[in-house]
Amino acid sequence: MGLIAAFKDYSNSKGKRFERIIHNDLKPSDLEYLKHNIVDETSKDVYAFIVKHVDLSITNGFITSTTTRFNISNLPYNDYEQIINLKKINDARFVNKFFEAINSKLAYGGLYINCVETYITRRTRVLNKFIKPFNWLYYFADVVFMRIFPKLPVFKKIYFFITKGRNRVLTRAEALGRLYSCGFEVVDEEVIEGKLYFVARKIKEPVFDENPSYGLLIRLKRIGKDGKLFNVYKLRTMYAYAEYLQEYVHLHNDLKEGGKFKNDFRITTEGKFFRKFWLDELPMLINLIKGNMKLVGIRPLSVQYFNLYTEELKQKRIQCKPGLVPPFYADMPKNLEEIMASELRYLEAYKKHPFKTDVSYLFKALYNIFIKGARSS
Repeated sequence: MGLIAAFKDYSNSKGKRFERIIHNDLKPSDLEYLKHNIVDETSKDVYAFIVKHVDLSITNGFITSTTTRFNISNLPYNDYEQIINLKKINDARFVNKFFEAINSKLAYGGLYINCVETYITRRTRVLNKFIKPFNWLYYFADVVFMRIFPKLPVFKKIYFFITKGRNRVLTRAEALGRLYSCGFEVVDEEVIEGKLYFVARKIKEPVFDENPSYGLLIRLKRIGKDGKLFNVYKLRTMYAYAEYLQEYVHLHNDLKEGGKFKNDFRITTEGKFFRKFWLDELPMLINLIKGNMKLVGIRPLSVQYFNLYTEELKQKRIQCKPGLVPPFYADMPKNLEEIMASELRYLEAYKKHPFKTDVSYLFKALYNIFIKGARSS
């Protein structure tokens, strides 16, 4: 028996709409009916995107068009091979809870297909809604209410009271980052008719982050002395949940000169400015005061970036505290190999003469920054 969603809604006496789910053998006529309903709900292009990745005739798949996790949590099985939802996730009351419900119903390796209206596509839609200059006035109001209000403690309550958390603005980075935090990896993505459709594979259980950071001051898990994880304080330069996309960006973006990722879509506009003038690193003075970092030393790395290093350098790195001013600004290496060589030279020199080495590297770094105009990115 195959489980398929008919996508035919009917109304009760109060006009409330429900989704009708039907069970029957997957005959050619059923698949044609299913195709008709998918196209009717979305478009032919969306249907083509779906069938490129999944087989709609499998007996252990589920297709729906819903914004509530109740319709997912109420499914009878916990080992579906594929779950397809045609409603954009922007309208889900609790996005992560919705993703977690999907995760709980999929078998490991199972595929999840859905869509999201990203901030970029929303901006285009809003600006095309009215003629100039009214479209920009509308867009400004939309940004204030939909993007700024949810991040401010007092106005956040007003925002959720009015919107009930629906039609929220999600950047591509946040949407994909939420997927990764909820135990998925992104297999494919494509913009179709103003929405970003994605295919995600279940690879693990959700992280269940109860206190995600949306504010300007953030805490990032980094590897410190003895290999222990600690919180590094910084000003936000990336979109919310972007930290979960480290592996995804590494797979799809090359490293540019200086060891950072090229065309990193996770970085905000203001974040680029912060990084250029090191404003984002000012809160790391908290780490200096707490004693888990020193003034000069190797850069504190995420687990993903740390794993790009050689085993020899990994072992040497965890013997020292990371620093606010890394040897990078003294040597100005251009690629990952040169960065590793630079750090190795520093660590070997520091082991022999700690104070002398830090003073020497500090003055070299200050010279490159203030005289030669070295900048972060």
